[in-house]
Amino acid sequence: MTAVRQDAWSPDDDLILAEVTLRHIREGSTQLAAFEEVGERIGRTSAACGFRWNSCVRKRYEDAIQIAKQQRQKRNYMKKQTYVATPHVSAINLIDTDERAYKNDPLTEESLSIDTVIRFLRQWKGTYQELNRQIKTLERDLREKDEELYTLRELNERLSHEVNNAQSDYRAVNDDYKTLIQIMDRARRLTVLTEEDDAKPRFKMDANGNLERIE
Repeated sequence: MTAVRQDAWSPDDDLILAEVTLRHIREGSTQLAAFEEVGERIGRTSAACGFRWNSCVRKRYEDAIQIAKQQRQKRNYMKKQTYVATPHVSAINLIDTDERAYKNDPLTEESLSIDTVIRFLRQWKGTYQELNRQIKTLERDLREKDEELYTLRELNERLSHEVNNAQSDYRAVNDDYKTLIQIMDRARRLTVLTEEDDAKPRFKMDANGNLERIE
């Protein structure tokens, strides 16, 4: 029976991670912010949340992610229309905003802040540490499997040797049994022949020349 790790992700944890991340994508926020929010809600680090999202949960919500990105584009388009209606917005900002909206990467104040960059670097640092931990765990499991394989090979060699010895003993006993059967068969035949010789009548000749049976 496979043991369940105490820090294993539950279906509820995955659902919270998906809902929060999709909401942040839809509202034009960043996934880093989503991972931080999820981490606070379920008691995990943002790095662990990011690793879980990218390695497992994300692939189950590809369609929902596309829908969230489309909704984000609509929000960005509405913002752009608002910027166009505002005289003090420069054309450069509009072009830059449009380009980033096309790439599904909205231009926000948060995305340009130093804090966001720091969080991004911390996120990847945490992901790197999580990957290292996973690698160490896998290496430990591999060593244990190698040791188990070595033990099984030794056991297999010992059992094979015992089987070979048992087969040799069986052949020797079988040969001895056949030899004993042959000896017993020859003894039986000799006994039958002796009894037959004893059963034959014997005669002797008397003084008159007549044969007389000897009992």
